[in-house]
Amino acid sequence: MHLYSNQQIKIYNTLTGEKEVFQPITDGYVGMYVCGPTVYSNVHLGNVRTFMSFDMIFRYLKHLGYKVRYVRNITDAGHLENDADVGEDKITKKARLEAIEPMEIVQRYTVDFHNVLNTFNFLPPSIEPTATGHIIEQIELIQSIIDNGFAYVVNGSVYFDVHKYNESNEYGILSKRKLEDLIHNTRALDGQSDKRNPQDFALWKKAEPTHIMRWPSPWSDGFPGWHLECTAMSTKYLGEFFDIHGGGMDLKFPHHECEIAQNQAAKGQAPVKYWMHANMLELNGARMSKSTGNYINPAELLSGHNDIMSKAYNPSVVRFFIMQASYRSVLDLTDDGLAAAEKGFHRLMDAIGLIDNLKTSSSSSFNVSDWKQKCYDAMNDDFNTPILIASLFEAVKIINQIKDGSASITAEDLATLKETVEAFVFDILGLVNISKESTGSDKLTSAVEILIALRKEARLNKDFALSDKIRDELAEAGIQLKDSREGTTFTF
Repeated sequence: MHLYSNQQIKIYNTLTGEKEVFQPITDGYVGMYVCGPTVYSNVHLGNVRTFMSFDMIFRYLKHLGYKVRYVRNITDAGHLENDADVGEDKITKKARLEAIEPMEIVQRYTVDFHNVLNTFNFLPPSIEPTATGHIIEQIELIQSIIDNGFAYVVNGSVYFDVHKYNESNEYGILSKRKLEDLIHNTRALDGQSDKRNPQDFALWKKAEPTHIMRWPSPWSDGFPGWHLECTAMSTKYLGEFFDIHGGGMDLKFPHHECEIAQNQAAKGQAPVKYWMHANMLELNGARMSKSTGNYINPAELLSGHNDIMSKAYNPSVVRFFIMQASYRSVLDLTDDGLAAAEKGFHRLMDAIGLIDNLKTSSSSSFNVSDWKQKCYDAMNDDFNTPILIASLFEAVKIINQIKDGSASITAEDLATLKETVEAFVFDILGLVNISKESTGSDKLTSAVEILIALRKEARLNKDFALSDKIRDELAEAGIQLKDSREGTTFTF
């Protein structure tokens, strides 16, 4: 029997604003779609947090025995720079600035995206479709929307008619916005737009002569609208009605709202049963933003090469820190918070390292069965990882008490305890036991420390050529040195 048969999950559904009992459309199977990155720049930590939340959800559903098809797309065309229907395509703009092909930009930042997620121990999705790989499906979808009377063609571009749609459907059903309020808060068109109304959005844009990324269509040589891509790809691989659609809170409006409208207009039904949204990541109490300088990227955080954090942090420590908050809560990334998470992480790993050497007894002073269900209850309550972690630290306390002889456990309960802890820590939370990994690098650490000592001696002897050579060659090998008043430290 699969675990999902006796573990009832409740999911907070953004569509209804309530926690609902999770009942897949097809028993034993889950279809989940998560909006992936637009690959025109390095992935930022806010994105990492969102994708990490859904990686954890994917892991838990698989743990319960569901057969999960997890689709996470790559947007490699059609996302304009202000998320509206004007301006330049983000990828095209970056390619023009660097004087290279757009697909070189796509390749560079798709590789970066995968490298970063691999560093944080993500599972790969079942399918990772690209927008440019599904142009035909998007053209067919647009034609269906036109045929059903919810879109219009102007000068080679195609726009979704929000006002027409709202006559028979509810535009704003997900974000709880009313079209009347949107009209009131939107400035009138300036006469330069092809749109009938400011609230309408592009399904297909005619390419200007200078626009590099373009495809033939019945209406013009052009490119698809950003909102359209996810509707085409999600329904192609998960069906016209599927279980879970996830993404960041910032995508709820207009992106996900438009997805609902497009699917309803084309297929005559809503696309998704449960809408899930992960909340934002802040930095030192303020919105993370490149423009304000309140920003740190994953590589800077992990290497320690930044002016915000006091040291480098291991990817598993960062992952543990993120898992200490509910995916629906705003999370503030701080040096103090990461340092505290690091201590807690090592306490957890140290306790796990003790399990195999614990002495067993004829009776248990700890109800392992009840504790195990508490772990499941936490995850079943909308994937409540902070409560799960609190339960795991109950086990840490018991493990240490058994080691000290102030608590006892039977061999059978010890096996259950070990299996449960390892399942939740490694398989579901996705942590890696770095204390075990680090033992294999002791010799490398010693070698680097010898080179640091030689570099220090070279600098004292004013042999700066040798000093720089040691630093540069270590950097080429992926080992970064950081000089301070206290001495030289390094990170792998």
